[in-house]
Formats: sequence, structure tokens, C-alpha cells
Amino acid sequence: MSNGIEYIGKFLVILGLIIAGLGGLLLLFKHSGIPILGKLPGDIIIKKENFTFYFPLATSIILSIILSLILYFIDRGK
Repeated sequence: MSNGIEYIGKFLVILGLIIAGLGGLLLLFKHSGIPILGKLPGDIIIKKENFTFYFPLATSIILSIILSLILYFIDRGK
């Protein structure tokens, strides 16, 4: 049973590193002129006087689908 727990632990650590790496890349390239990231029609932006709320809903869904496909094909190759 501990073998399964070790596998899940390693998977979560690797997944966390991947997510952190992607987040770092997005921060580095946020002003790079990539037109798609964060500017899709389904992204929610609410601007008030001293407040801006931004939730990239459509961008999150697209990135989730792409990541799911990548992980599916990696897992299928085993």
C-alpha cells in the first residue's frame, strides 16, 4: 500500500513543478505580445475605480484541455 502512496506523492510533486514552471513562463511572457493568452472572449474582466478583477475562464479551459491531451498521450505511450 505504501508503494501507491509514494507514486501519488511523486506525481503530485512533479505536477506542482510543472504548474509552477508554467506560471513562471506566463509571468515572464505576459508582455511578450502573445495575443491569445488571457484575452479570449470568455475571460472575465471587471474594472472599477480602484479595483480590477480578472478571471481567465476561457483561457483556463483551453489550457486544461491541452494539458489533458498531452498527459493522455504520455500515459498512452506506456
